[in-house]
Parts: sequence; C-alpha cells; structure tokens
Amino acid sequence: MDIAIALKAVILGIVEGLTEFLPISSTGHLILAGQLLNFNDEKGKIFEIVIQFGAILAVCWEFRQRIGKVVAGLSSDRNAQRFAVNVIVATLPAIVLALVFGKWIKAHLFSPITVATAFIIGGLVILWAERRDARRGQVSHPRGNALLEAAKAGAPRIESVDDLNWRDAVKIGFAQCFALIPGTSRSGATIIGGMLFGLSRQVATEFSFFLAIPVIFGATVYELYKARALLSADDFGIFGIGFVFAFISAFLCVRWLLRFVATHDFKPFAWYRIAFGLIVLGTAYSGLVAWSA
Repeated sequence: MDIAIALKAVILGIVEGLTEFLPISSTGHLILAGQLLNFNDEKGKIFEIVIQFGAILAVCWEFRQRIGKVVAGLSSDRNAQRFAVNVIVATLPAIVLALVFGKWIKAHLFSPITVATAFIIGGLVILWAERRDARRGQVSHPRGNALLEAAKAGAPRIESVDDLNWRDAVKIGFAQCFALIPGTSRSGATIIGGMLFGLSRQVATEFSFFLAIPVIFGATVYELYKARALLSADDFGIFGIGFVFAFISAFLCVRWLLRFVATHDFKPFAWYRIAFGLIVLGTAYSGLVAWSA
C-alpha cells in the first residue's frame, strides 16, 4: 500500500468525521481538502461516500439505545411511532430535490468558489439566527402577567425530541434542503432551522443527528450502486483506513458537540465559516492557490 495515499486517507477520514455533524459543512471541507491533496478523482468521490458512511455509523453507535428502543416499539409505542414518522417526513423533501436536481448541482455547484461563498453566507445566517435567539430570550423588566408572556415568548417551544410533531418535522426537512448546496452544511441547516422553528438548541442538534442516519445511509447505497463499476478489491485497504478514522473522529466529535451545545451557542462556528471562506476566496483571486472547478 502506498504510504502517501494511506496518509491522505487518514487525513480525509479525520476531516469527514470532525466536520460531518458540526455546522461547517463536511462536503465543503472534503471538496477543498480533496483538491489540495489531489484526491478528488472518481475514486476519490467513492472514497468520500465510504467515509461518510463511517461517520454515520458513529452516530448509530452513540445513540444505539435510543435507536433500539424506537425499533422495538414501532408496533406498539406511540412515541416511537411518532419519532419514526418525523424522521421519515423530515427526510423526504431533500430526497425529492436531490433526485430532481442532483446532477445539475454536482455539475455546477461542486467547486471551491461555490463552497467558499456558501461558507460565508452560512456563517452570516448562523450569526443572525443566534442574535435573533438571544433577543427573543431577553426580558426587560416586564410587570404582572407580562413576565410570564415574555418568558414564554423567549423560551423554546420544544424541549424534547419526543415533543416534535409532523409539522415541525416538515419544516426542518425543508431547511435541510439548503444543504444540497455544497458548503451550506446539512447539520447547520437542520440545527439552525430547528432553532428558528422553536426547538431548543439541544433538541435541534439531537434531531439533526437522527435525521442524518437515513439521509447518509440512503445516499451511500445509491451512490455506491451507481459507481459499482469503479469498485475494486485493491481499494478496500484505503477505503478501510478512511472508514475507521472517520468513525473514530466522528464518535469523539458527536460526544463533544452534545456537551458543547448545553452551554454554548454556534457563533464560533459562524466566525470560522466566514474566515475560512474568505481565505479560500482570497487565495483563489490572488492566485496563491489554483482552485479548479
């Protein structure tokens, strides 16, 4: 096995695992990292699919008890049934749009400049959403019943994943559609969208994790089937390395993020997105890095 290629597999696996569930776009980072490492040919695209699968298995392992409880209760537990329906309903809009516009998006939007622009716009949206959330939570010396009303207005409407209904799920599903634009971030779109629709930060983050499972599982099966002619037994070693490192880094990242959102907002990720996007645009227009389409 070529050591240089193995090292690229390790780097990309870690990049995928660390960025898949943060609101900073794993696809965008993989496009940029793949070009810098010259690992963005057709085999490189298949490799990205494999490591995304490794990352989502980390979520399945972290939430294995909850997933097992839902599966076991599908026939009799109303909460499990409602949860499953919500995940399915929230997944459908992105699937439909991906099937209709997927080829066009890949042909025209999968480029470093598009990614950098989406990074910046997404960062600005996160800053706006966080400012809006903070202003809603402010209560400035209300009197009498106004105190209760102001507290209700500022507090999130949904404090548990089990409190979601199908209408909430549909809204989050449409928010997820923005993630079809590379650089937007699937987790960012669903988390920020969820917060705007009344979910607490923790619930929006947790539901984003669950929503990633059918999306990435489905995309993995679909893309691997389409690229089956390019698969070779010689690639299993490299794919395995990337898969393992994506799983480990994603597992650590998910656990960290669940603790982080309990006491922090998403502004640091917003500033990171903006700074990273400006760096990519700056290096592109200065000629320092020859970003290609």
